[in-house]
Amino acid sequence: MMLEWSYLVGPLVGGVIGYITNDVAIRMLFRPHQPKYLFGVHIPLTPGIIPKERYRIAEAVGETISEHLMNQEVLERTLLSPELIGRIAGAIDRFAAAQRTNEETLEQFIRHYLTRQELESMRGQVETDLTKMLYKKLSDESVGTKISHKIMEKVLEKMQSGMAGVVGSTLGLNQMAELVAEPAEHLMAKHINELISQHSEQMVSHLLKSESEKLMQVPMCQLMEDREQQVEQLKETAIALYRTIITERLPRILNALNISKMIENRINEMDMNDTERIVHQVMDKELKAVIWFGALLGCLIGIINTIF
Repeated sequence: MMLEWSYLVGPLVGGVIGYITNDVAIRMLFRPHQPKYLFGVHIPLTPGIIPKERYRIAEAVGETISEHLMNQEVLERTLLSPELIGRIAGAIDRFAAAQRTNEETLEQFIRHYLTRQELESMRGQVETDLTKMLYKKLSDESVGTKISHKIMEKVLEKMQSGMAGVVGSTLGLNQMAELVAEPAEHLMAKHINELISQHSEQMVSHLLKSESEKLMQVPMCQLMEDREQQVEQLKETAIALYRTIITERLPRILNALNISKMIENRINEMDMNDTERIVHQVMDKELKAVIWFGALLGCLIGIINTIF
């Protein structure tokens, strides 16, 4: 009986030793997190391998991910894939469909994304910019000239149509009209330009403010009525813009982001307890397999020693 137990002791002891040594080795990857000292003398193998080499590991991981997993080619292929483009188009379609039944006013809708102060500031800036642009256009002297010219054309047409039945009077009327029309037109243009210069900015500002307030109170569903073609064009424009940004701007974006450095810094900022927990979450089965493999290997060595 004692002889039979002697055959079992070697494999069992070898298995236990293999299990324990591999378990300790895996724990020493992370622990201790800080160097340890005994009577002022640094204890070897402290801190653990990963805490000791964390900065080098972080740099290597950042470079590897940046060069092979999140490089321009991989990101561009992913971001411009038909599946992702289809999801973007579908999101736009769903958004447009939701707005066709949305009874919120335009102001209420925008307030989901902007505060009241931001909305008022944006409206004020748009109204100011449009007022300046329109005032500049109206202040052009050619505006008064064109208006006065059109007015004189209509006046002459009315006069000619009114005198058309009077024989012998039309020719004289035309001659008199030609003499009066040009100075009258210039005088009218001058007064129109003066009026525009003095009052148009205030009028345009008041008009834009009034129309802006009316627009803000229009329900979204009403704004979306009979807008299928415009929505489709907007969707195509948005997707085209997205493609352009990814194709032309992605290298600059990646360079500005510096993914390698971002990952390196994030790893260095992490607490070692969190790092250890994440590694165990990802590789728990694999690490346990390594421990049990050590037990199996120790057991096999014990069997061989027992036999020979």
